[in-house]
Amino acid sequence: MEFRGVRVLLCVLFLAHTTLQQSSTKKKNGKKESANSVAIEELRKKIDEIMLELNLLKERQALQTVCLKGIKVPGKCFLADPVKKSYHVASDDCIMKGGTLSTPLNSDENDQLYAYVRQTIGPEEHIWLGVNDMVKEGDWVDKSGNTVRFKNWETAVTHQPDGGRSQNCAILSNPANGKWFDESCRAEKASVCEFNIV
Repeated sequence: MEFRGVRVLLCVLFLAHTTLQQSSTKKKNGKKESANSVAIEELRKKIDEIMLELNLLKERQALQTVCLKGIKVPGKCFLADPVKKSYHVASDDCIMKGGTLSTPLNSDENDQLYAYVRQTIGPEEHIWLGVNDMVKEGDWVDKSGNTVRFKNWETAVTHQPDGGRSQNCAILSNPANGKWFDESCRAEKASVCEFNIV
């Protein structure tokens, strides 16, 4: 796919070069110049489109490389980062990598994330989730500000979330079998970035 884009780009560049040569030798009348100007503009647009397609292909290839290091689930992949950081630093790091903090959308995804964290980071670790109630206490939202539909709070023993205004960020707990807890956003935890894939 990437080779096709490069091949098309070379053909367009060759056509542009040929057109420019023809326009310099055929500047005898205004009509030919005008036609050549239109043709050149069309070629520039085609080149821009091809460059955009090529960049998208490079982005997909880079994303697939990232996903090879992590684990794929339907529509996304997870990549663990065992370095402990505050919620905001971990979130910024994921964004810089082209992803976001992981946010399971259903129990199956939560189970896969839990198993992945257990295997890669460790059975006693906690990770940040892309879930918080910073704006309005008790209104848990994802990184886009949308209300979280799936929740996996630990409710049997500690009745989560229980931290009030001092604990506005969510973690997934390995020792609690993937249950969620609220935590101070300043605490330092490991994290898992998620990347949407097609």
